Amino acid sequence: MDVVRKTVNYRERDNIYRKDFLHLLLQLKNRGVVADDEMIMETDEDKKKTRSFLTFNELAAQCFVFFLAGYETSATTMTFALLELALNQDIQETLREEIRTVLKKHENMITYESIMDMVYLDKVIYETLRLHPPIPGVPRVCNKDYPIPGTNVVIEEGTRLHIPIYGIHTDPDYYPEPEKRFSEENKAKRPSFAFLPFGEGPRICIGARFAMMQSKVGLVTIIKNYAVTINEKTITPIKQDTGTFIMGVKGGVWLNVSKIE
Repeated sequence: MDVVRKTVNYRERDNIYRKDFLHLLLQLKNRGVVADDEMIMETDEDKKKTRSFLTFNELAAQCFVFFLAGYETSATTMTFALLELALNQDIQETLREEIRTVLKKHENMITYESIMDMVYLDKVIYETLRLHPPIPGVPRVCNKDYPIPGTNVVIEEGTRLHIPIYGIHTDPDYYPEPEKRFSEENKAKRPSFAFLPFGEGPRICIGARFAMMQSKVGLVTIIKNYAVTINEKTITPIKQDTGTFIMGVKGGVWLNVSKIE
């Protein structure tokens, strides 16, 4: 709250304009509208429009969610992907070969098209999200009575639920064959709700596609030219840090990165 308050005060006091998320929030706070201009304080034109103002607390809440969901989860995904690649050098080498081969076809440019051509990278990310979902569980509230099919159990309206994403992702009934987990054939056989790194349904993560692309670009940039190995400070086998909201590792993840040709 203090960081956001100081930033808001600085921009409002000095009329600072930047093309970023906070500028849009400041417009909603002070003007009640989002406009494609540099103004952050109310104008005469704004007064003629139907407006919806944000309070300071609402503005701060948006900043919190934007940072937590838009940055921390992708950083966590990349961290765990690099950890698994460091532990599985054969997979890392296969991924590096695919990255270099695909980029060569795309004039060595990291573009949307080149990233989408990396099928093995897709599987690496998916398996990382299966083993280490950044959010290991999600809370929900039942909005109407729901009889669970095949049982006599009814989840009553208003009941608070916790969906154990990590537990579902490690259920051998859904994921018995490591090398085939994310083949098209196995994905078709598996219930869609057996893979929930971004949640599912009406409350599914709004930034899922962006998060996937951001994580892929990060991995490509590193694995293309650098070898990643485990540093001695990483405690293996790893143990989850159960005191954090985002999935973490006790003692942290420490890696060695070395340039390769």
